[in-house]
Amino acid sequence: MNVLRLETDVAELTLSTQGAAVLGWNLNTGTGRLPLLRPARHGGNGAPDETAAFPLVPYGNRIGGNAFSFAGHDYRLLPNAGDRHRLHGDGWLSDWEIETAGERSATLALRHTSGNAAPWDYLARQTIALDGAELALTLSVRNTGETTLPFGLGWHPYFPLTPRMRLTAPASSVWLEDADHLPTEEVPLPADLDFRKAAPLPERWINNGFEDWNGCARIDWPERRLMLTIDADPIFSRYVVYRPDADRDPTYAGDWFCLEPMTHTINGFASPALGGLRMLEPDAVLEGRIALRALMRRTG
Repeated sequence: MNVLRLETDVAELTLSTQGAAVLGWNLNTGTGRLPLLRPARHGGNGAPDETAAFPLVPYGNRIGGNAFSFAGHDYRLLPNAGDRHRLHGDGWLSDWEIETAGERSATLALRHTSGNAAPWDYLARQTIALDGAELALTLSVRNTGETTLPFGLGWHPYFPLTPRMRLTAPASSVWLEDADHLPTEEVPLPADLDFRKAAPLPERWINNGFEDWNGCARIDWPERRLMLTIDADPIFSRYVVYRPDADRDPTYAGDWFCLEPMTHTINGFASPALGGLRMLEPDAVLEGRIALRALMRRTG
């Protein structure tokens, strides 16, 4: 594992080759550093879900039954990460290579070969660039195999959660989940999961996929005098909100949540229309960009 450090005059970011994971992104203020993502636990040497953010490639979340059928072929997957399913694909559990590294930007690459665990051959790239208080993430995947397969992309950041935090992230509907954390029914937005206007997260378990996102979101932390905007390419037309609870995760202290831009619906492999997954022919590429910008609010 190698760790890269990117820096501007107002912000700094650390990036690990293990999982292409961000370990921390901080805004430098006159009174100290403000974390814009949850800092990695154990200095980034722990599990991938103990980092600040990581890419989802060649798909995000879970595939029902660890199996799917496509173009007349049946494919089976092996579970990973201690989950019953093959969770979040392969990128977050793999060691990426450094292609380029500079003071303000870096590109990491992963060449993955298919096997008994998963059928995808691909080349993934993640470029992170800092410009002042902005982080621009470009994520791509190229089908290097000989067979057309469904592919998807996503990003899994962990944001600080404070008592007065408010989230704005327009959507039209949300998926309910079952005990295996797979979607069961698409329903209109319930009142406590309606983020079309700034709203707090309910203080309960949340692990839901939202549909018809316009790619724009905003996180306000009034007590920190800080806001963060998210601007994602149109291919990221869905997002997932994840907030555990102490009943299911005794270590959870209510101090973080996830807003995960996604190109596809959870378990889109089970949908005839693939739920936003892209059919990539050999050598075809799927690519998207997500920009996050921090802004300090004035007092008064």
